[in-house]
Amino acid sequence: MIKASPTLLNNKLILGIDPGTTIMGFALIEVTGSKIKVLTYDTLNLKREKNHAVKLKRIYDGTIELINQYLPDEMAIEAQFFSNNVQSMLKLGRAQGVAIAAALSRDIPYVEYAPKRIKQSITGNGNASKEQVAHMLGQILKLYNIPKLLDATDALAVALCHHYQKGVNTQAGTKSWKSFLTDNPGRIK
Repeated sequence: MIKASPTLLNNKLILGIDPGTTIMGFALIEVTGSKIKVLTYDTLNLKREKNHAVKLKRIYDGTIELINQYLPDEMAIEAQFFSNNVQSMLKLGRAQGVAIAAALSRDIPYVEYAPKRIKQSITGNGNASKEQVAHMLGQILKLYNIPKLLDATDALAVALCHHYQKGVNTQAGTKSWKSFLTDNPGRIK
């Protein structure tokens, strides 16, 4: 499938990811001018996998599958939050890393957003609960069936937050390695 240039259609597809090693939320929105259309939002359930490496492979493969199916222009992902449980933080960081690696392998620029920033952009309150975020998304995007697992709406919130932030700032290090190498031929040995 060949994708038309977003500048010709004045639209952008944004992939939102809420990383996790038990449940990974994902969402795709299409922005055309001021209109926002939800293409999909759901979860990748990894609860049955016991092997952490297998979970990471499934996250990578699932992200690649989404990219291949929808051809997003940009990816937004929730950044790690700080916790007293170092093992949980490490596992979450790995999940986030493989999703980012999947995007980079397809030259999709990405941006990370702190959980408080995402909640603030959707609800006006950086300390909002998952339920409050889901409710506000329902109001904003006219969603009638909020899923049971709120990781899907969290991913939708990440994508919408990214839209509200006006997308990728290519001057802030969000370019792909391919773009970096093209822009910096003298740095290749």
